[in-house]
Amino acid sequence: MIAEARGGEAAKAAEAAEAAEAAEAVDRLPVARPAQVRRAWVRLVRIDGRAFAGVLALNGLAAAAGLAAPWLLGRIVDEVRAGAGLATVDRLALAILVCALAQIVLSRYAGLAGHRFGERTLARIREEFADRALALPATTVERAGTGDLITRGTTDVAAVGATLRDAGPMMAIAAVQAGFVLTAVFVLSLLLGACGLAGLAGIWFATRWYLRRAVTAYLAEGRANAALAEELAATTSGARTVAALRLEHRRLSACRRAIEECRRTRVRTLFLRSVLFPVVDVSYAIPVAGVLLLGGVLMTLGTVTLGTVTLGTVTLGTVTLGTVVAAALYLRQLSAPLNTILENLELLQSSSASFARVEGLAQAPRGGPAGAAPEPVDDRIEVRGASYAYDGGPDVLHGVDLRVRPGERLAIVGPSGAGKTTLGRLLAGMDAPRTGEVTVGGVPVAGLDPDRLRERVMLVTQEHHVFLGTVRDNLAIAAPGATDAELRAALSTVGADWAVDLDTHLGPGGHRPDGAQAQQLALARVVLADPHTLILDEATALLDPRTARHTERALAAVLAGRTVIAIAHRLQTARDADRVAVMRDGRLTELGTHEELVAAGGAYAALWHSWHGGPASGTTR
Repeated sequence: MIAEARGGEAAKAAEAAEAAEAAEAVDRLPVARPAQVRRAWVRLVRIDGRAFAGVLALNGLAAAAGLAAPWLLGRIVDEVRAGAGLATVDRLALAILVCALAQIVLSRYAGLAGHRFGERTLARIREEFADRALALPATTVERAGTGDLITRGTTDVAAVGATLRDAGPMMAIAAVQAGFVLTAVFVLSLLLGACGLAGLAGIWFATRWYLRRAVTAYLAEGRANAALAEELAATTSGARTVAALRLEHRRLSACRRAIEECRRTRVRTLFLRSVLFPVVDVSYAIPVAGVLLLGGVLMTLGTVTLGTVTLGTVTLGTVTLGTVVAAALYLRQLSAPLNTILENLELLQSSSASFARVEGLAQAPRGGPAGAAPEPVDDRIEVRGASYAYDGGPDVLHGVDLRVRPGERLAIVGPSGAGKTTLGRLLAGMDAPRTGEVTVGGVPVAGLDPDRLRERVMLVTQEHHVFLGTVRDNLAIAAPGATDAELRAALSTVGADWAVDLDTHLGPGGHRPDGAQAQQLALARVVLADPHTLILDEATALLDPRTARHTERALAAVLAGRTVIAIAHRLQTARDADRVAVMRDGRLTELGTHEELVAAGGAYAALWHSWHGGPASGTTR
């Protein structure tokens, strides 16, 4: 329903409320805490533990092969200083070549194994996300906003995938190489190793400074992106309404605010990177320079043997020219894996924040847990003293009492804003009443497992979705085992004569169904699902009156013996019903047959005469 805002103050208040609601929505779906994220990563690694161990082993072998070249080059320097001939140099050079080739081959297979591990793990993350998203109650998705859920399922999952597929394996290789290189420097000389490690202190402090701020900054950027996606989706889907009510300025203002928040959060993450990377670049040269200077000093101070430094009775170690060269080359070689780690550190932090949002879906509220509620004894629906309020606002339903007999056709009518749709949502289990209860077969509807609930009660509104694929794909969602004859029969029941070929592709590049055709597909799915209770909330509103009447009668014939609750503005639907419930201001004011309510001369009679333009026995529309 569209409520008219009166005056400039009302418009400003509505705009402020809209902005506050959008800002609130992005936080309604939870975000996993760091401990939960760590447990999730460990769980995913354990599932494919053998492959992960293989990735680490190949990376370790590749890193070990890469250590040989600097050490062998140092040996060449020392052998040449000792007077060795060309044959010795050739032999050591050949060893360097063999080790380099071995490193290339091992690195390739390590990367391949890492990519395979990452793709399998990403597939599990996608499947878990889809399962969790489909298990969310519809009301949770509605209140959180589709923008947040879509961003988590696309941008966030893609960021996690990039880490698993590319950054993860590269960082694993780089981390192993860096560890081996540092170990090799310390094996050559404790003093030179300590000097090199001290020279890397700048990277350590800059990285810690970055990590303390990065996750928070990237989470804020993710929330801003979700809010922007929500604003754009809402503006796009409601473009005609926006244009009709001349709300372009308000919507543009809301989008500009969301864009500005995105810009602000991205500038924050850019600032963090602009501090980290310059410090890192400078820090690469410091250890190499330090080792060369210290090596020169140690060799200059040598008193007993060239390069052996003794202070009193403590010998600090033997330092030859080859040792200094090898240590310097190792530290120079260290810049490559460190650079890889730091270059991917941004992606790692971003993907960690993304994975926290993806994994946070596991903490989102679910429908009733499977097996928690007893089995309904029958299909009798009862509403006792039900009141309901949206998000802590004032009640929109007030103490509604209603009993719907199995197999009954009940029409719910009333003016706009009377609470008809809200009552339909309670009957369908999408929301739970604030006070009172709504039961099916003596069991609270909202407490049923979603699968068990949909076997009992199904809600069909005028908002329908057409999935990419064929007509058959769209119908098979409701009845995977249905034959082509059954699918065609369901389409014929709802008057979908346009869908003659079940293999017709729907969507871009194929047939683009309009609103009425999308409704027919949705109603055909209802026929195939064959629920015990069907709630129609203006489900035929987009069809022309003649087609709507035909479809309603066909559904009534197909669903004979089933309970049908129709929320309608077309009062002809009420006339065909067994009973009519009249809602006004959130209260059930009248209940009875069409003839009884017309004869009573109350609110329903006034609605009937206003709609029909004559006595109840007159010509129908």
